[in-house]
Amino acid sequence: MRSAPETARTGRSPSERGPAARDSKALCNDILAWHDEAKAEEVVPIDLKGKSSIGDFMIVASGRNERHVGAIAEQVQRKLKEGGHGNARVEGLEACDWVLLDVGDIILHVFRPEVREFYNLEKMWSGERPVDAQH
Repeated sequence: MRSAPETARTGRSPSERGPAARDSKALCNDILAWHDEAKAEEVVPIDLKGKSSIGDFMIVASGRNERHVGAIAEQVQRKLKEGGHGNARVEGLEACDWVLLDVGDIILHVFRPEVREFYNLEKMWSGERPVDAQH
């Protein structure tokens, strides 16, 4: 039986998310190493704990062109599957301007440089959460 809040937050129950749900920091470190192996550029990990319920970490990276973006995403997807982390949900592989991989508590974005600059996710998610005004 699925836990309603957990399933609503991530789209998957903890058992469907596998090992990533238990140790997202270690998996994040593995994913960062895989980005390095794939020669991803300007890789930026963002800690989302306390900022959002969409996950624990976001990783934003660039590829040099469409082929490189696709290759990075496919390599990370393959390594996740080989590591027993199930099938990541993937969007954007058709065009490879912006590929998103949802690994449960970790969200990966791989962009072409121009697209990354336009959306500027790092600025949106890296800032501190505003403090509520006290009355």
